[in-house]
Amino acid sequence: MSQRVDVSKHVPEIYRHFFAVEKLLHDSEVPAATLELVKLRASQINGCAYCVDMHSKDMKKAGESDERLWMVAAWREATVFTPAERAALALTEEATRIADRALVPDDVWRRAAEFYSEEQLAVLVVAIAMINTWNRINVTARVSPPV
Repeated sequence: MSQRVDVSKHVPEIYRHFFAVEKLLHDSEVPAATLELVKLRASQINGCAYCVDMHSKDMKKAGESDERLWMVAAWREATVFTPAERAALALTEEATRIADRALVPDDVWRRAAEFYSEEQLAVLVVAIAMINTWNRINVTARVSPPV
C-alpha cells in the first residue's frame, strides 16, 4: 500500500504542536517505560504498523527486554509487568476502545489511581489520547514503517 498523504508536509504547524505535547509527556513524572508501553499497546489495538514498529524499536533501544516487548499484546496473562504498568495498560485499553462501552469503567480508573497521582493520571489520559491521534493519522494516511 502506498501512503495516501503526507500529513506532516501539509500541516507542519499541527505536527509541531503535537511534538511539543509529546515532549511535555516525556518530561512528566510518569515513567518513560510506562508511556512507551501505553503507546505500544494502543498502537497494537489500532493496527498502526508504523507506531508499533517505532515504539517497539524505541523501547528496545531504551533497554526493554524482548520478553516484555513480546508480552505487551498478552499483558493480562504475562507476569513481566508491574502492578502499576498493568493498571496503565488496562486504562489504555479501555480508553482506546471507548466506543465499545462509551465509558472507562470505574474499577479500571480506581486501579490506576492506586498507583498514579492525579497529575500522573492526567498525563496518562493525554498520552493515551495522543497515541490514538497518531494512530488514526497514520492508519488513515497509510503511513508504513520504514523498510
